[in-house]
Amino acid sequence: MKLAVVGGGWAGLAAAVRATQAGHQVTVFEMAAHWGGRARAVDIDGYALDNGQHILIGGYVRTLALMDTVGADALAGLRRLPLVLRYPDGRGLQMPTGPAWLVFGLAVLRAQGWTWRDKLALLRRALVWAASGFRCAPAATVAQICAGLPHAVRVLMIDPLCVAALNTPAAEASGQVFLQVLHDALFSGAGSADLLLPRQTLSQLLPLPAAAWLAKHGAALRLGTRVDQLCRRGNAWTVQGENFDGVVLACSAAEAARLAAPHAKTWSARASAFTYEPIVTVYVISEGSQLAQAMTALVDGPSAPAQFVFDHGALGAAAGVFAFVVSGARTWVERGLKATGDAVLNQAVRDFPLGTWVTPPRVLRVLAEKRATFRCVPDLDRPEQFITLGLVAAGDYVAGPYPATLEGAVRSGENAVRHLDAAL
Repeated sequence: MKLAVVGGGWAGLAAAVRATQAGHQVTVFEMAAHWGGRARAVDIDGYALDNGQHILIGGYVRTLALMDTVGADALAGLRRLPLVLRYPDGRGLQMPTGPAWLVFGLAVLRAQGWTWRDKLALLRRALVWAASGFRCAPAATVAQICAGLPHAVRVLMIDPLCVAALNTPAAEASGQVFLQVLHDALFSGAGSADLLLPRQTLSQLLPLPAAAWLAKHGAALRLGTRVDQLCRRGNAWTVQGENFDGVVLACSAAEAARLAAPHAKTWSARASAFTYEPIVTVYVISEGSQLAQAMTALVDGPSAPAQFVFDHGALGAAAGVFAFVVSGARTWVERGLKATGDAVLNQAVRDFPLGTWVTPPRVLRVLAEKRATFRCVPDLDRPEQFITLGLVAAGDYVAGPYPATLEGAVRSGENAVRHLDAAL
């Protein structure tokens, strides 16, 4: 088939690569001047950093397979570590290697800063979740399914994992999606929960190698080309004056809704109905400084925006550069980026031991992705990938068991090609 892919983010590139592998003739249209969508590199005062800090985990099997297909070196580009949820004062837990349930139990039993009551309560609740098949009432929030757990467990484990994975506070986040993430990350096999921390920029990890692979294998790549409309003539689709057998809308939900509206009003309305949650990344520089670990968890609060900090020097990237991540950042965006940056600096000095910062930390840049992810609330109506004959959607927002993640985007791109193969 001759296929058009509208959007050159991770979902669109995944669709284009798998369609090309299947023998289809592919054209990719991307309105921006770069590949990667929201997960890409930007230049910040001479540093090649990302448009927001991302991580991958060992359970991202389709993303890792796609990287392998296009020749991206995951060993060079990613630092693999056991899941560590450690705070500056030493509290927290670390997953050892081994069978899933055993290592989870060991991690909890060895957790620092928890009482035996805390540990046993979490293990009992995990057994309850397992007995239910990691299912809960569709309308339940994370806070509700964790009700009764000790304060330390909720503050030091549940809340940071929830906001990191779903980008939605526990009081509002979907309990079912959270349980699915816990199951697939912590209990689906050895290594699934491992942290894969980028040593390279996100552009180097996948978008640039994927674009090079596509060009080498005959795909047409159109950067800086915004698709104005889709025209249907019989069973064919016209995109920017070219005829195609099928189209993958791998752009944002809002852009997909605009293009699909003349052909599928109900689907378009569902794609337009999302509300979004921002993520703020505060890049801080402190020459000569290094943290005890590559990723450190932080306790957020009214005067403490960030939930995690990443030491780029410890990852083998820019020494002295630190990425403080503020997920579920709606209230901080409302306060303003300068206020957020100032609060992060205060948090950095307050939370870490004296002597951590060799030179006074200062803000390099505050980046806000105001529509970073959809708000992952209970009973969320996410549109299906199939729109109408020959037209499918791909993106981290389409119907599926996961929140908005890179793995969800890649899986949706690959599934979009399967939908077109089956339909056409």
